Amino acid sequence: MPKLDSLRAKLFTAQSRFLTAADTIPFDLWQTSPSPNAWSTAEIVAHLCQIESSIISNSDRILRHPPRPVPLLKRFRLPLFLAEYRVRPFQSPLPVDPSLLAEKDPMLAALCTVRERTLAFLDETKSRNLAPYCFPHPFLGMFNLYSWLELIACHQLRHAKQVHEIATLIPKHVVTSQK
Repeated sequence: MPKLDSLRAKLFTAQSRFLTAADTIPFDLWQTSPSPNAWSTAEIVAHLCQIESSIISNSDRILRHPPRPVPLLKRFRLPLFLAEYRVRPFQSPLPVDPSLLAEKDPMLAALCTVRERTLAFLDETKSRNLAPYCFPHPFLGMFNLYSWLELIACHQLRHAKQVHEIATLIPKHVVTSQK
């Protein structure tokens, strides 16, 4: 079993870096996209809330049943660190729910609430071995629940980098759109 303290530390670090990046986005530009096909910071936060909630919900659901064996060929997966790097863009399989879009402070509070639920899940399951419980990632392959929890952190770090990019692009976008 992985060390839960290490997982908690990764989740804390990812949340901290993301919130630091989000602080660089002005309130009036929160829902501004840096380009026509790019997400705004508000859409990124909604996406993070949706994905993390979905992972914890799926984890809760599969823990209600005995673990299913995973065939050998389905055990192969891409490494977790790929979720953190922004070398290749991925299209989210889950579209952003527009009802989750709001002003900056309520959205960041919602993100913190989702993370509190994730940490509560870790506390609730600390006496169980989550390694035999698996479900597939749409791009990276099969992950056990510990890997899914680590993936939450990697995914948030990926989007922290994206928000940082937005912070550098938005002022240029706003200046050029005023000319």
